[in-house]
Amino acid sequence: MKAFDALSLVPPHVQAFSPYYPSKPDPVLMELYGVSRLHRLNNNENALGPPPEVAALIEAISPGTVPVYPNGDCYDLRGVLADKYSMTAEQFLVGNGSCEVIGSVIKAFCTEGDNIITADKTFAVYEWVAEFSGIEAKLIPLRHSTFDPQAMLDAIDPKTKILFVCNPNNPTGTYWDSATMRDFLDQVNNRALVVIDEAYFEYVEETDFPDGMSLVENYSNVVVFRTFSKMYALAALRIGYLCASPELVDLIRRTHIVYSVNTLAQRAAAAALSNDGSFVTATREMVRAARARLCCLFDDLNLEYLANQGNYVMVRLPVSDTLMYRKLMTSGIMVRTMTGFRFPNWIRISLVQPPVMEEFCRIFAAVMTDFKARLGG
Repeated sequence: MKAFDALSLVPPHVQAFSPYYPSKPDPVLMELYGVSRLHRLNNNENALGPPPEVAALIEAISPGTVPVYPNGDCYDLRGVLADKYSMTAEQFLVGNGSCEVIGSVIKAFCTEGDNIITADKTFAVYEWVAEFSGIEAKLIPLRHSTFDPQAMLDAIDPKTKILFVCNPNNPTGTYWDSATMRDFLDQVNNRALVVIDEAYFEYVEETDFPDGMSLVENYSNVVVFRTFSKMYALAALRIGYLCASPELVDLIRRTHIVYSVNTLAQRAAAAALSNDGSFVTATREMVRAARARLCCLFDDLNLEYLANQGNYVMVRLPVSDTLMYRKLMTSGIMVRTMTGFRFPNWIRISLVQPPVMEEFCRIFAAVMTDFKARLGG
């Protein structure tokens, strides 16, 4: 029998794409690095979560819900979102994390020969989903660590279908203010869809930050992404959503997988929204204090860093980011290496409770002292 040649069936753009390999489970990493506990400062998770309302819901979940399929289009949750933002349920589409809704939008609007535009140093899934779908991703360099609106506008051509703007940007924490965003949308002038990814918007306390929901009301080509993974600490439940005009949502629904969001995730998201004021305030206070502590440390060590919006800070190292990762892991501290984000020799640190931040500062300072001694200064 002829040997099966699987590769010959794979399109060239998929053959050229490298698979993503997540980090190993925590118990495996702890055994590998010889540590008894691991502080996860790598994925921008909210260490305070989940909110009390979600914890109570999870404890009370009935086993009888397990054999029953979830609601296929998150009917109840979409109603909760509509009430919260004074919109209609038809303006929301919920997915298995924001990655799924990214895929749904690209599938709905792009075909072979089309392109999307985004930044070169931002959330990589826009680029990944486009490229493994056979769609060109035009990557515009950041300017002063921020999305460059004019360069993105200049890159638009007749084949441009979507512009992705991460606001605030992961990983730099920079953002477009309301004036910049509205000027950009005006100049796009409905030539393409504009996706505004607000995964970290709940962490922004600046008054000039644009509210994506109000932009949806004024610009018919805007789609806003939000998630329950970051502020609301539901990362393990994988639930995010988009908001747009009913007409856009209807088009995106045609490529969206139904029944992809489980029942617990739907109920937990609704519970998180039921009383989010005090929880959001407490989280912001934690992040604010942690950011100030790391800024002080990096100033003392004379290191370049980015500490803007979001629950993370980036710092530039005099050594490779992978070497620092290994050194910190031997002390039970896990950070994100940034070479994959096109920031070689940088690491990103999630901002969490004071005891963990103090432990990170102590260990990081000791490692840096050792590096400087080895480097001769």
